[in-house]
Amino acid sequence: MKAVVGIDGSKYGDWALEWVAKLPLKAVPSIVGVHGLDTQSVPTSLITHPSVSGNEPDEGEVIHFLESQAKQVVAESQQRMKALGLKGSVRVERQAIAKVLLKHAGRNGLVVVGSRGLNALDRLMMGSVSTAVTIHASGPVLVVKEPPKPIRRILFATDGSPSSGKALRFLTGQFQVKSAADPIGILLVHVMPFLRYTVVKEAGEKLLAQEAAKLEKSGYRVRQFPRVGPAAEEILKVVGREQPDLIVTGAKGRSAVARFLQGSVSTKIVQRSDCSILVVR
Repeated sequence: MKAVVGIDGSKYGDWALEWVAKLPLKAVPSIVGVHGLDTQSVPTSLITHPSVSGNEPDEGEVIHFLESQAKQVVAESQQRMKALGLKGSVRVERQAIAKVLLKHAGRNGLVVVGSRGLNALDRLMMGSVSTAVTIHASGPVLVVKEPPKPIRRILFATDGSPSSGKALRFLTGQFQVKSAADPIGILLVHVMPFLRYTVVKEAGEKLLAQEAAKLEKSGYRVRQFPRVGPAAEEILKVVGREQPDLIVTGAKGRSAVARFLQGSVSTKIVQRSDCSILVVR
């Protein structure tokens, strides 16, 4: 697997690399670290320089500042990758970071991006990179929100959709489950609409049982969480109570009607959760 990592010199960019090293992947991914140098998006008035105190720097000074910053970020990221035992390359691309990440990831690459940038300047350059990448990526996206940790408990939010099916296959096919004596725990959450129909409840329970069986066959230890109500809100309630190490979910809901009624569940979770989240397409 190829992992395309957004790096910007912030703690979130550093955490993104560290998360790749911590993920329980069966195969160590090849890393492409990317720093976006989008000079055309930055007003010069946002950068101050000691040599022009009290004045706005000209365009040449802004570009020089950004290029110097980019060189430092690349050097530090290469050192960090070496210390983490990760192999790959780090490069600077002169365009918006979200577009660059998506370009290098292609259809199947894993994109790893911090939820925030370094400072006001970086946030202006990047915009809401994590949201843009999550919406437009063709493959899985890991949005990093906290320092990496050993993955002991994963909350998997499922709705039976094709995207949830891909997320399930990612868990069973890409992740290395620990030995039977110390397996990774799965908090399996399925949120049903608030409808007083027995068939809805039965379908939800059947889905949970089927997916729990698949996860247990792969070696996970599973706890089921059937819920009723707005999907994102109910998932976040379980996150708040159970404090998982990672959230995994599909990128889209079951149908166009469900998306109209509930909005994009995965996007809401990315925006509102304090836990890092892997969104799978």
